[in-house]
Amino acid sequence: MDRCMNVSTGSTRWYAVSTRSRQEKVAARTLQALGICHFLPLQVQRRQWSDRRQIIEAPLFPGYLFVHIDPWSSSRLDVLKAPGVARFIGDHAGPSPINDAEIEDIRTLTSCGVELTPHPFLKRGDRVRVVRGALAGIEGILTRLGSGLRIVISIEVIHRSVAITVSINDVELVSSESQTLRQTA
Repeated sequence: MDRCMNVSTGSTRWYAVSTRSRQEKVAARTLQALGICHFLPLQVQRRQWSDRRQIIEAPLFPGYLFVHIDPWSSSRLDVLKAPGVARFIGDHAGPSPINDAEIEDIRTLTSCGVELTPHPFLKRGDRVRVVRGALAGIEGILTRLGSGLRIVISIEVIHRSVAITVSINDVELVSSESQTLRQTA
């Protein structure tokens, strides 16, 4: 939803917030009204009911949205008081920050119009970078499905991922030597 372009400073960072079931948009509207920088990634879906078809915008990561705040300021309490918000994602030390690059990658994907597919969270696999086209610069984990290649973009803190299809010619391995995938495949 929101398009605030805040870059994290020493005190403000991105954090994941868990929402109550199907309350992501309600929480996002409240945060917007409060002036709290947030990001609710949405995807277009076609839904079929018995009497009609409809195109809707549904949360890409059901049950989560992201806020850009200083977690030790009064903004944290404002977020927690928002209708639909359940809690911050973190541990006993407090909310766990999310890397700016992960949020920007998801923003790029949702604004490009590419078809996104929810994908199980992956911890292992080759890290790759798209080197051409509208998705150039996006990094993710490479998986092989049949004869096609898919890149999985993950938000580590909430253990959620999305997958996109790419050409083998458009990716390179992310390593110290930055070899291209074609040379190693």
